[in-house]
Amino acid sequence: MTVPAPGAPGTAPAAAALALGDDALVLSHRLGEWAGHAPVLEEEVALANIALDLLGQARVLLSMAGDEDELAYLREERAFRNLQLVEQPNGDFAHTIARQLYFSAYQYLLYTELAAGGGPFAPLAAKAVKEVAYHRDHAEQWTLRLGDGTDVSHARMRRACTALWRFTGEMFRPVEGLDADWPAMEAAWLDRVGDVLRRAGLTLPGGPRSGAWSAGAGRQGLHTEPFGRMLAEMQHLHRSHPGATW
Repeated sequence: MTVPAPGAPGTAPAAAALALGDDALVLSHRLGEWAGHAPVLEEEVALANIALDLLGQARVLLSMAGDEDELAYLREERAFRNLQLVEQPNGDFAHTIARQLYFSAYQYLLYTELAAGGGPFAPLAAKAVKEVAYHRDHAEQWTLRLGDGTDVSHARMRRACTALWRFTGEMFRPVEGLDADWPAMEAAWLDRVGDVLRRAGLTLPGGPRSGAWSAGAGRQGLHTEPFGRMLAEMQHLHRSHPGATW
């Protein structure tokens, strides 16, 4: 199927909607994978609610770029424009929380800017930023609990933060069609995440986050190996029964 090509004339809003919509869609699916597997029942409900919030955002954003169902279920892997961070497997619970901490802190800053700046994404951002504030708080509270908990939970949280760190630089590379102060957002993100990790007895991981040595080409349609398996599972039913309706 044809999708908006980033950089093509006149497609900046659609390309940006695709990028943000794919972020929300893919992370929603990853969080949904915790259904029946979360460590406690209350947390299963919390993760499901966050997944539903993200799915709602994805539906609005993808509908700005085309048919939401076709974009979700009929595109090939290289046509998705999501960040590589959100496609990373859940791993243990600490990995899920670290991924959520990194992404929700970024998404809150981005939506705050988009809501204040006007433009086609302002109405969605103004509503979604309230949801994302909860997502961020949830991730921060769990980071504090795990980082400042037992020796085992501390070690797992430290490993998770380190393992996912290399995917964070991609979040602050400009996206065509989005009017945001990316350097200022990155600085604010580092301050926020760094403060949470310090309060949890952790430190910001070392190593590069930008430039040639960092991971992250999801915006260009290059994805990590786990994404292909996730996409096959997500699209299986729709592709197996094309045109079916409830």
